[in-house]
Amino acid sequence: MDKKDLPNPEGIKEQKKEISKKSLLYSKTVTCPVCDNIFKAIAVKASSYRITKKDSDFFIRYSLINPYFYDVWICNSCGYVAMKADFNLLRNMEIDLVKKSISPKWRERSYPETYDVNIAIERYKLSLLNYVIINAKSSKKAINCMKIAWMYRLINTPSAKEMELKFLNQALEGLNDAYYSESFPIYGMDKYSIMYLIGELSRRTGHKEDSLIWFSNVITTPNVKQSLKELARDMKDLILEEDKKTEAALLAASNNSINQNSDFQDNTKKSSIFSKFFKRL
Repeated sequence: MDKKDLPNPEGIKEQKKEISKKSLLYSKTVTCPVCDNIFKAIAVKASSYRITKKDSDFFIRYSLINPYFYDVWICNSCGYVAMKADFNLLRNMEIDLVKKSISPKWRERSYPETYDVNIAIERYKLSLLNYVIINAKSSKKAINCMKIAWMYRLINTPSAKEMELKFLNQALEGLNDAYYSESFPIYGMDKYSIMYLIGELSRRTGHKEDSLIWFSNVITTPNVKQSLKELARDMKDLILEEDKKTEAALLAASNNSINQNSDFQDNTKKSSIFSKFFKRL
């Protein structure tokens, strides 16, 4: 038997993995609020969720299957796309904007039965485009941007990290606007959770002074959950610790530079002495 006719162990392994993922999913019937088209959206079974870790900006890491990959619904008939929490929350004016500005340009898309991080990013970006075109609330655009950033975090390459930072900055700008202009809760988060999240996104995007202010407000405000206060303290301490390390590194570099200059001056003097000595010969 030719080697190429033998079964590929890696291929069999991937096939089994794909079959396993499919068993964690189900099809949900959805009616589009724009065109009344009925379609099937892939969803993750509640029993399939396996949390492995929570990042400090509320990003949840999963094993087995990632629910974030299936968070966006697409109507292939009219091109309306949104995160599932927002999909049916359209005003008449927004429906008109979809029909006028999105549907005429929409081209039907097809996806495999299971999604990966790159497909998730594409779908989140289509959702964000819809939010921008229909002039959705700042909070919707902000949460969408934050989830795109989280997807790039999963890729974890230098270019992906740049994209993560870009979308975290957009999320920060949107949440800042939402905090002052929208009513709470926002995506299930109360005022204090949003305060913390703005502080954490500020920290992650390099706005340390702003971050410290938001964290301090969370810590000192009465009636805030103790667990959230502890999280804010941890992040505030992390900033202060990083600043101490930076100061220590700068001080060490400064002292090293002074010592090097001193050594250079001593060597210059010695060189001058020997120069005169040799000139006498």
